[in-house]
Amino acid sequence: MTAPRTGQVSRKTAETAIDVSVNLDGTGIYDVATGIGFLDHMIEQFARHSLIDIVCKVEGDLHVDQHHTTEDSAIAIGQAISQALADKRGIVRYGSAYSPMDEALARVALDISGRPILVWKMEFTQPRLGEMDTELFEHWFHSISQAAGITLHIETLYGQNNHHMIEGIFKGFARAMRQAVEIDPRKADAVPSTKGILGG
Repeated sequence: MTAPRTGQVSRKTAETAIDVSVNLDGTGIYDVATGIGFLDHMIEQFARHSLIDIVCKVEGDLHVDQHHTTEDSAIAIGQAISQALADKRGIVRYGSAYSPMDEALARVALDISGRPILVWKMEFTQPRLGEMDTELFEHWFHSISQAAGITLHIETLYGQNNHHMIEGIFKGFARAMRQAVEIDPRKADAVPSTKGILGG
């Protein structure tokens, strides 16, 4: 039996102190405390539906605003995922999901390509969910895309409730990541690229 694919990142700046660990071969266990309740809820949804175990502890400058905590949590999780993927040998690489959440429907497609980009097609109709600024969700996905090296396309096809729309996105991202990080039993010894490497 192969060892679990794990990553661990400790990141300290003048703005945040973060400890993150991930296990790509987990069962969706999570222990999340960012200081932003709604962000905790979304990262927990990501862990549960991707089956990636996640520990994410953040002490951030929330007395200033939520920007640095949101950005740095995504960077650290993305770096830990990248570390766990190593040379990406054997992974399926691509993942996609349609994610219904009551009246809302999200679509997420991604490629763990090593070439990070975010395409975001989602507009909120309210400035906050709980205590979290809604403009920060796009930034969270941009940051995790950059740190993990993911080509990431996110779109809300329709919906009315802002909570439902963003939760559908996180669950769709989780399901797409679950597909993409799985080991393909037919090519478990190969990097899934004709180049022989992913990235660049």
